[in-house]
Amino acid sequence: MTDTKGKVVGVNGNMVSVEFDGNISMNEVAYVKVEDSSLKSEVIRIRGNVAQLQVYEMTKGIKAGDTVEFTGDLLSAELGPGLLGQVYDGLQNPLPLLAEKAGWFLERGVYVDPLDKSKKWEFTPTAKVGDVLKAGEYVGTVPEGPFTHKIFVPFYLLGSYTVKSVAEKGEYTLKDTVAVITDEKGNDVNVTLSFKWPVKRAVNCYAERLAPNETMVTKVRLIDTFFPVAKGGTYCIPGPFGAGKTVLQHTTSKYADVDIVIIAACGERAGEVVETLTEFPELKDPKTGKTLMERTIIICNTSSMPVASREASVYTSVTLAEYYRQMGLNVLLLADSTSRWAQALREMSGRLEEIPGEEAFPAYMESYIAAFYERAGQVLLPDGSKGSVTIGGTVSPAGGNFEEPVTQATLKVVGAFHGLSRARSDARKYPAIDPIQSWSKYHGIIAQDKVDFCFDIMRRGVDVASMMKVVGEEGTSLDDYLVYLKEEMLDAVYFQQNSFDAIDANATVERQKYDLDKLIGILGSNFELSDKDEARSYFNQLRQKFLDWNYTEFESDDFKKQEREIDALYASKSGKLTAEAEGLLKA
Repeated sequence: MTDTKGKVVGVNGNMVSVEFDGNISMNEVAYVKVEDSSLKSEVIRIRGNVAQLQVYEMTKGIKAGDTVEFTGDLLSAELGPGLLGQVYDGLQNPLPLLAEKAGWFLERGVYVDPLDKSKKWEFTPTAKVGDVLKAGEYVGTVPEGPFTHKIFVPFYLLGSYTVKSVAEKGEYTLKDTVAVITDEKGNDVNVTLSFKWPVKRAVNCYAERLAPNETMVTKVRLIDTFFPVAKGGTYCIPGPFGAGKTVLQHTTSKYADVDIVIIAACGERAGEVVETLTEFPELKDPKTGKTLMERTIIICNTSSMPVASREASVYTSVTLAEYYRQMGLNVLLLADSTSRWAQALREMSGRLEEIPGEEAFPAYMESYIAAFYERAGQVLLPDGSKGSVTIGGTVSPAGGNFEEPVTQATLKVVGAFHGLSRARSDARKYPAIDPIQSWSKYHGIIAQDKVDFCFDIMRRGVDVASMMKVVGEEGTSLDDYLVYLKEEMLDAVYFQQNSFDAIDANATVERQKYDLDKLIGILGSNFELSDKDEARSYFNQLRQKFLDWNYTEFESDDFKKQEREIDALYASKSGKLTAEAEGLLKA
């Protein structure tokens, strides 16, 4: 706490105007004294000796003349062992502990330490006396769940530091000094197991920023094969309510090829957040066999909580992601939903009386969204290891309108677009990613010529389906009708996937490659079919065989039996590869 004080001179919703005497800075944390509580807030604008604060609590009862105390600290997150498995609010208060302290109806002005200061951790030193270290390099490690948690020289220290002493191997609390380092002027700095870092400042203690060129395998066929995401890349999932965003996030969290998952519920509806909180502890991690929560952090800020906290939850979550990236881990951050964050920006912009942009969103909204996604990336760390933060943000456009400002601002900065379709979700086609509208700039796990071949079948089939709506099935030639049936089969057996089946949901890279080659063999073949009735019956049988095949464990006896049945059905109509398909399968 500093000596700088202020007095409230105006209240407009969760924005409080304060007249102060002294020095303050942007994004500084202040506390508004009201009744018996101190309400946490952040400086968002300074004009002369009057500052505007956004308050992270309900502002009922605040009146002109109330005291405001400025802390001199920026809005920060506490970084250290013990973060994994936690459920926080946007200000990094552990919600279970908050509930114990204040009851299930949370009181305002109640704050809890993010990390357990009394718990002891088994510290193993790695640095030696005389070593020269910089910010982002580490002095030792502690075990945290399945990972080795590195104890860093705090990120805010500039220049080089010489290790003066290091604690012996043993158990220490977060407050205990485990190393003493000396700067170039001879000043000693104590290193503890935890430290704080401003959430709105990106962590940049790495040697080099790398291009995201390694695929983040999600085990979702439609994503990995056709619209891939890279480790350290960015993607967005816009879609109307009920289109399956939450289930897709759960599936990705469970099966994605990443070490740590961070879920930021930045203003999502309370019902969906409750679903996440109740289901995640029950989900079994296919990697470890234990609960998925052991490598998950949830930042929870529902639409019923104060609006300003949505912004805090976004920045807190990405800061925690960067912290674990610094350990050489691959982190997936799922932000749900960035539309609610943008709405919070719009609300605050209106209270600041700023000139509005499109649909009353602030003119700087695009730069805020871009700055958030730019914190993703793959980096080379000082010890030679690599770490990454992959950001996937869901967008909830009203009425599923992808032309609205938040979706368009997001599309300008992300590397992949997984647009969910109301028509597909209504038809119970999941994941409801629209293969026509969606795209990706990243390289996937499948050769591009095979992907292009499937896309060509899909587009031609969709064109035939559109034509059939006008002229009917009888007005379509048999050749065109076969293209339509092949597109329907591609959609049913490869695009669609059962997220609630342990085998079908967990489509490994090897299986995706094998299945797609088998499918290309059918899509790229000519058959001896006399009429449309025979063609429809035949492809319905093929499709059902393939669907049954999807539910068999890869390379099991049942898998091989189903494959033999598919091959026999294929041969029954004298299936013969075209030259194009034959060339693809030989490549």
